[in-house]
Amino acid sequence: MNNAKKICKTLLKAAISLGGLFYIFWKVPFGEVCGHWTSQALPWVGVILFCTIFSMFIQANRWRGLLLGEGKKVKFRTFYGYIALGYFFNNLLPSGFGGDAVKTIAFGRRFGNTANSVAAVAISRVMGLLAMFLGFFVALPFVASRHNIPLVYTGAVCAVALLSVFIIIGGLFSDQIKLPAKLTAKIPFLLKLQDAFSIYRGYKKAFLLSGLDSVWLQLSSIAIHYAYFQAVGVSVDLATITVFMTITITISMLPIAINGIGLRENVNVSLFTGLLGIPADIVLAAALIGYIPMLVQSIQGAVVFAMLKDRKQES
Repeated sequence: MNNAKKICKTLLKAAISLGGLFYIFWKVPFGEVCGHWTSQALPWVGVILFCTIFSMFIQANRWRGLLLGEGKKVKFRTFYGYIALGYFFNNLLPSGFGGDAVKTIAFGRRFGNTANSVAAVAISRVMGLLAMFLGFFVALPFVASRHNIPLVYTGAVCAVALLSVFIIIGGLFSDQIKLPAKLTAKIPFLLKLQDAFSIYRGYKKAFLLSGLDSVWLQLSSIAIHYAYFQAVGVSVDLATITVFMTITITISMLPIAINGIGLRENVNVSLFTGLLGIPADIVLAAALIGYIPMLVQSIQGAVVFAMLKDRKQES
């Protein structure tokens, strides 16, 4: 029964993604879109690839730091490899969080600290969102003074930002929550998870450094999105990029489509065409360049997956 529900949900998500793509490319022919990909885009694609690799290094460093003393015992390249593995599954599974589960469990089983690994990845994820929302609220007054941003978009960002704050606070003080004895007897891992989250109250430096890494990650993401439009010959100011990027990512996180596909393209056109007047074919040409980093991440993850599989077979 549960499997049937999962299959139905996945099919529904696939239908929404395909429907979104069909709708946007019915309005804007793909031939007009790909006509904007010229040789002038190549230097900017180079910038995108550099920032993508840089972002993965930052994510690996943040994860390693949040594992505290245990993280220093593991080589940095191992963290980078598991980050790539997470992206490989993120881009294959019908959820943007599936890769997090895979890399966390795989890392935890290999190095024997699953609870700490889960806590570190969860905090990393939320800290990244908080850094993104911080950039959004800093840039929003400058953009809102020039453009009438739909309330539904800003409302969605505010709601997810507030939820992120609750999650991070709840995690840090999770040991103060008394879980039912029946539940902990059935799932003893929950007690380990509570301890793993709450330990960061005593490691403020590691927690703050993860926040700093998240800021660097956010700046890299802004640079990548800025390069998308430069690659198709359009210049958009950084404040607008920051606000619109945050809205697009937030809407794409909704669990109603496969990894935001179909939603992302329509939201981009709604914002950049509807508010800035940039032709929809140019907006889509810029947005589709965004699949290049996903491909690069997935290829690296596929290599790591193959190496881990070979190692497992040998053992």
